[in-house]
Amino acid sequence: MYLSQPIRESRQLAKWFNTSPIVFVLLLSISSFMIYCCMYGFRKPYTVGLYQNIYFLGISYKVCLVIAQVIGYMISKFYGIKFISELQPQKRATYIIIAVLISWFSLLLFAIVPAPYNIFCMFLNGLPLGIIFGLVFGYLEGRKTTEILGAFLVSSFIFGSGFAKSIGKWLLVEKNVSEWWMPFIAGSIFIIPLLIFVRILSHSYGPDKNDIDHRTIRQPMTPENRKAFFKEFKWAIIPVVITYSFFTVVRDFSEDFANELFTELGYQSSVGIFAQTSTLISLVILVILGSFFLIKNNRIAFYTAHLLIVLGILLSIVTTLLFNSHLITPMTWIITSTCGLYMAYLPFNCLYFERFISVYKLKGNVGFLMYIADAFGYLGTIFVLIIKEFVSLKVNWLTFFSYLYYFEGIIGITLIGAAFYFHYNKFKKQTISS
Repeated sequence: MYLSQPIRESRQLAKWFNTSPIVFVLLLSISSFMIYCCMYGFRKPYTVGLYQNIYFLGISYKVCLVIAQVIGYMISKFYGIKFISELQPQKRATYIIIAVLISWFSLLLFAIVPAPYNIFCMFLNGLPLGIIFGLVFGYLEGRKTTEILGAFLVSSFIFGSGFAKSIGKWLLVEKNVSEWWMPFIAGSIFIIPLLIFVRILSHSYGPDKNDIDHRTIRQPMTPENRKAFFKEFKWAIIPVVITYSFFTVVRDFSEDFANELFTELGYQSSVGIFAQTSTLISLVILVILGSFFLIKNNRIAFYTAHLLIVLGILLSIVTTLLFNSHLITPMTWIITSTCGLYMAYLPFNCLYFERFISVYKLKGNVGFLMYIADAFGYLGTIFVLIIKEFVSLKVNWLTFFSYLYYFEGIIGITLIGAAFYFHYNKFKKQTISS
């Protein structure tokens, strides 16, 4: 019987996923990694533009662009608390493609509409992109291999952002593309790979019985489910959300104003600096987070996640102190402090909330918790951006980043300790009652 080309391709993709567990993990890992890397091709290239001597309402034009995009991104995160937690799995791939196409079209408008009116285009750019993480992670959660899959996905936060900015810098420096058209042209480089890997990912199958027995079933949540969940765990969720918000602020500044920091440190002419540093850091983080797959006991893994976050915070603080004491080089500081930041930040995205649900055997999904944290995280980013722009803090980027690391370190260790204390007492009461 004759089969159309799309049907033959679909059957072939399904066959690949069923070849072996190792092939399945590789296909799922690579596909999710590539999709999210490509997403950064629509979100981050504009940040390497300087957009000098342009102001809007007394604010630097580039800061306005960053704020506009983050506001759009933040709104989609708040919407995602409901949207992602309630979404039916079969709709994920379609929404990924729609979100990216809207974002890409907004970059075309950014090139056409004159400044400063095109600031609104950057708001439109961020608005659909915020839901993509939840759509992609929905394919990965609730599996015995989620830490491996999630480690690949979140390492794309580092590599994808750096690679996208290197593409943007390459277009500006080597191809003489204008700062206005560069973001749209950069996006055109990523669109075809993204569509290919979305198609591959859409043919993966869900968690099997062994996965469900070990990690519990993941299912859409009703408003009543979400209210009950938050009511029971609010004193564990609130300190984690505040901590994650601080990490998000530091991470966003380190990405959006990396070009300014590198320029201040003397690396303004290095086209590949973003990709070089991000590749090294992403490999380290990939190994660390992926190794949690080896911890089969959910409670031990959950406790260890708290420890990893604290160690990441300490690494950022100590290396910043060493750099400010002139004991290590600028590049060593950038790599080690950023590595520490991601050691603290990324566990929430791929293993902390995953093991949270698993250890308590809760009926729900990671998207609900992740989008609460993300929404308030990006709200914090907007708040700090506005403060830095309007309050007369006469500090350079180096000093500003140092203060950020110190402050988020003190807050992070305190609040993660509070969350750990909540869970420790809850487990202890459960042990006594049983």
